[in-house]
Amino acid sequence: MLQIGIIGLPNVGKSTLFNALTRAHAEVSNYPFTTIDRNEAIVPVRDERLDVVAAMFHQEKKVPTAIKFVDIAGLVKGAHRGEGLGNQFLAHIREVDAVLHLVRLFQSPTVAHVEGNIDPVRDVETVELELMMKDLETVERRLEKAQRGARVGDKKAVEEMEILHRIQAHLSATQPIRTMPTDDAVVTLLNELFLLTAKPVLYCANVSEEPSLLEQSLLETLEAWAQERQAKLITISAKIAADLAEFEESEAQALASELGIDQTAWEKVVRASYELLDVVTFFTAVGKEAAAWTVPRHTPAPKAAGKIHSDFEAGFIRAEVCAFNDLVACGSWHAAHDKGLVRVRGKDYLVQDGDVIHFRFATR
Repeated sequence: MLQIGIIGLPNVGKSTLFNALTRAHAEVSNYPFTTIDRNEAIVPVRDERLDVVAAMFHQEKKVPTAIKFVDIAGLVKGAHRGEGLGNQFLAHIREVDAVLHLVRLFQSPTVAHVEGNIDPVRDVETVELELMMKDLETVERRLEKAQRGARVGDKKAVEEMEILHRIQAHLSATQPIRTMPTDDAVVTLLNELFLLTAKPVLYCANVSEEPSLLEQSLLETLEAWAQERQAKLITISAKIAADLAEFEESEAQALASELGIDQTAWEKVVRASYELLDVVTFFTAVGKEAAAWTVPRHTPAPKAAGKIHSDFEAGFIRAEVCAFNDLVACGSWHAAHDKGLVRVRGKDYLVQDGDVIHFRFATR
């Protein structure tokens, strides 16, 4: 499943948003480091297409794909040196697929800001700098190792040093790794380093229930900052979202409609996260179970099969594939098959969003 880490300065509303997204009731208080041990929750991704597939194949059980949200403690200046709870929670960021960077815009006399005033661009850059400084430490340690190898004539170490110097220069220019031009050799090394700023990032502006003119001005500044960097930015009120999460889903939808909210915080975050990570969902209906699976776009069919079970990938023979819309139009798998819309695909087939797939594989 996808793992999304929620990061930001202390007291920006991370645990409030976490509660809104997961209904997990993490502690929320007006002091830094309320979150000591990270909060985690696995949340199913609602997809109406799974309901249709289950009904069409008369499956008794539906298994949606899911997202794990991780509420990571607030980062402060000096976190890369262990200030606050830095080292422990910088390590937590390494484990997630993407980060949701929550930025405070809401004004509140009862919720202290660690810097004393609201400045979203400053706050974003404070956190970004800490992540870059930690990445520099990681790169410099690896560089020392490569230099030792180069001194004894290790050609691979010499090649690695050249790449590490490029990475080091990019970080030293206060540029996150995700903006660095890459080639195969760079990507291979980055995959070994697990650098924090290589993670895809979704910025989320946390606004008041009724944003003031000052907040609107700050939001415009943050939007311009994000646009200049071609970064994704969404806007929500974590407080409203958390309040709505206290109601049953149907009641929450009715209240959201009354408040003029056409898309819930959950929907915004999931949709933006899927776009950020460029993932697709395919469906299977085997035995008594209909299931949804999430994989990166352009995943080859055997790799997609491996999401279900490693034996499916190892013994992959072929994939029988029907697009969701074609299946619905035909009314059944057999009707789609008769019309030639169930297509046999081999190892080179790249799974598409909405594919309904039956995998054929050989047992060992």
